[in-house]
Amino acid sequence: MTHRVGFRCDAGVASGVGHLVRCVALAEELCGRGAEVLFLGDVAGSVWAESQLRQRAFPLCPAPSEPRALAELVRVLGLDAVVLDSYVLAPGTGAALRAAGTAVLAIVDGDPLGQEADLYLDQNLGAELRPFRRPSSRPGEPADGPGDGSWGAPEGGPWDGPWGGRLAGARYVLLRDSVLLMRGTARRRPARPEGPLVLCFFGGTDSAGVAPAWAGALRATGLPFRATVVSPVPFEVDGPVTVIPPTDRLPGLMAEANLVITAAGSAVWELLHLGVPTALSWVADNQLIGYEALVGGGLAAGLGPAPDAAAVGVLARLLADPAAREEYGRRGAGLIDGRGRERVADALLALL
Repeated sequence: MTHRVGFRCDAGVASGVGHLVRCVALAEELCGRGAEVLFLGDVAGSVWAESQLRQRAFPLCPAPSEPRALAELVRVLGLDAVVLDSYVLAPGTGAALRAAGTAVLAIVDGDPLGQEADLYLDQNLGAELRPFRRPSSRPGEPADGPGDGSWGAPEGGPWDGPWGGRLAGARYVLLRDSVLLMRGTARRRPARPEGPLVLCFFGGTDSAGVAPAWAGALRATGLPFRATVVSPVPFEVDGPVTVIPPTDRLPGLMAEANLVITAAGSAVWELLHLGVPTALSWVADNQLIGYEALVGGGLAAGLGPAPDAAAVGVLARLLADPAAREEYGRRGAGLIDGRGRERVADALLALL
């Protein structure tokens, strides 16, 4: 039997493309198992996001925002399951889909934001150690877990609870084909006399518009480097900096870099899997939990939220000290094994 799975997520200049990227990774896995997938939502004019779906022949269907209307569309499309990955969906969306007989996987970052689901996925580092409050919990009621990791089933199967299972932690990180194929095939270039090769990007859209400021922070170190900065808006900066638009070559650029400067979004898991030395900032509140876990765990250097004097000092140390850079890459390389999407697909298909 061929299963049909829909992905309800949005992407665009304002919202970024992180939700779409991790949904694409799971969609690739499901397609490889013979499932049919389509995306429900809006890419808000993002040329890069549109190309990601077009290249993979993933259909994109506009979706209503009202929960019952979405449930009706899902019924008409004959979908067996829907993956929800958005911070702006109406809280009753998951409940409406479940009431209509559709299995629901909600991808969350800590707070489920009121969404009911048959299965929850939180791929953030340490998520299996944090209590999780199901949407029906009321103030004063205990969260639905002791925070001891007991919900991270050993082989990816959902916890057999009355409201739905939970897959939590780095064991379930979703990585795209282009990243999985890159590990072990690309070799990082050794730093040259003209300085280490630095890659700087902030998601597929740089929704906060911070790339120029971080390029300036590199210049402020006064040390030699060569940098590629990914920005949807061209800008000029003095020094050995090449500015390029969002590109499908990003996994290859990551793998070759001596240092990557980025925000604590979904791309961090790709960098950890590839073992790339990374310095992190954050550009949205929801990224702070990942930032603190990664920096606190010594898996990435912490730059803080802005390219101030302290951040310039951290960058200067990393540019000048190859051993310090490589230590970050070494620590991260063993954390993400690349099989997270297999475990998530196993759990989702087990519901159908």
